[in-house]
Parts: sequence; structure tokens; C-alpha cells
Amino acid sequence: MSSFDKNRRSNQFLTAETEEFLVDRQSRNFTPATLAWYHRCLTKWLDFCAEQGIESTQDVTASHVRRFLVQLGEAHSRGGVATLFTGVRAYLNWYADEYASKDWNPLAKVKAPKRPKERLEPLTLADFQRLVDSCESRTFAGDRDRTLLYLLLDTGLRHLEATQLHVGDVNLQSGQVLVRQGKGQKARVVFIGQRTKRSMMAYLRHRGTTQDEDSLWVSVTNKPLGKSGLRQIVRRAADRAGLPEPGMHAFRRAFAVNSLRNGMDVVTLQRLMGHADLSVIDRYLALLDEDLQRAHDRYGVVDNLK
Repeated sequence: MSSFDKNRRSNQFLTAETEEFLVDRQSRNFTPATLAWYHRCLTKWLDFCAEQGIESTQDVTASHVRRFLVQLGEAHSRGGVATLFTGVRAYLNWYADEYASKDWNPLAKVKAPKRPKERLEPLTLADFQRLVDSCESRTFAGDRDRTLLYLLLDTGLRHLEATQLHVGDVNLQSGQVLVRQGKGQKARVVFIGQRTKRSMMAYLRHRGTTQDEDSLWVSVTNKPLGKSGLRQIVRRAADRAGLPEPGMHAFRRAFAVNSLRNGMDVVTLQRLMGHADLSVIDRYLALLDEDLQRAHDRYGVVDNLK
């Protein structure tokens, strides 16, 4: 039995309040992945409330919220604490608007934990080539795995977006790929180039007759592949290539950084990546510092004085 279910028994009123929040998110067409994330955050919150003897969200104070953050810090990284708190904060804000009295605001004097500014490197193109080269040609698994790797680097898709693709979402003539449900349930269009299209055609020839609504990525037994299936493909390619397993987001960072290096403007990159604003692109621009360093080493004015 999960902590969420246990707390339903021990504190039915508080659990009912959090479940109303989840219903609100569901009614607003939040994605299943986002709903699952809220569920994880609120499970932590309910565990804490049960320990503190809190029977209703109305009883929560700023002191409770601070103690919750301290408890999270004992078992999670700074980034993990910030992520979990984001979900709980959304719930408390929702409750304040929906049910609480006007003077109730436990978040007013609580400062959100800072997220660590980690420098996450993209997958290098040399390592990417080693991953691709490890895929056996003219076999179902090899051609599928190579095509998936090409798609991830060529489009910058989030791995959940890649798993949700259907055969009919890929136009092999134009290279257009329709992302039906991106982050925030927003659809967008991305593109693949000639090399990825050729690889995609080789993979689909193994599939034989397909329907537009069929899953794009399937196992050797023709079962749709989910997130874990895609991760296994990447893991096996890394093992074959003798590389550490790259995170799924490393491909997205590589797409962003190399697109900028190749001259793509930031507004186009923002649209292709499905970001709501340009602020996130700044993270990728920061990864170009080494490029600026190399440029200065070569073209620095003082060092090039005659």
C-alpha cells in the first residue's frame, strides 16, 4: 500500500483536500506525467502532515512549511527539494484560492529554496557518433535504435514526446514531425533532415504494413515502447560503444547547443523546442562559453598585435 493510500485511512479529510486539487489539475487537461508528478509531491506532503498531526490544510502554518523543507533536505538533493516544493506550493496556492480564509497564507513568509545552477553538458557529437556506429545495420533492432538516436538529436524532442509519436506523425517527404502533446498539452511541429529520413525509411521497411495510428517505436515483438523502452535502447547503445549512459535530456541539450553553434536564431530554437519563452534558451547559451573562449584565444586583439 502506498503512502498516499495509508494517509487516506489515517487522515481522510486532508487526503480529500489534496485529491480535490488533483481533480482540478485533471479537469484542466494536465498531462498524465504532470498529474503523476503532483501525486508524488503530495504523497511527501501527506507523509509529513501525518507526522505533524495536521488534520486539515487550513491548519498549516509557515513553520510547518519550513519544517517540511528541512525534512525534504535530509533525503533529497537541493534540486529535488526545489522540485517537490514546487508541487506542494501549487497545491497550497490552489487551496488558498479555493477554500481558505482571507488571512490564511502560510507561504507569505516562506522563501522558496534555490535551485542549484548546475552546468549540465550536452552529449558530444563524437560520443553520439559512437552510439550510432554501435547499432547493427540491416537488422530490425539496429535500424530502429539508430533511427531513434538520430531523431533525438535532429529534433530535440523530450523523450516522452518521442514515445508518443505515431507512424502517421512523420512525413517522410517534407521531414515534418507532428508533436501532438508537448509540454503543457501544446502541439508543435519539428523537422528531421535527410539522414534521419533515410534511416527512418530503413526502419519502417522492417515494420511492413503499418497504419498511421500505430506507435512509431515498437519492440521486436511489435509491442509499443514507452519511456523505459527508449531508455533501454540508449543504455544498450552506450554499453556497446563503451560509453557512460547519457541522460535522455543530454540529446535535447546537444540539439540546442549545436543548433546555436550552427547559426540558428534563438526564437526559431525556442519554437522548435517548445519553450514558452526565451529564458530557458539562456541556459543553452551559457554552454557556449567555451566557444567564446576558443574564439578569443584565436582572435583576441592584444595577443594578435604585431
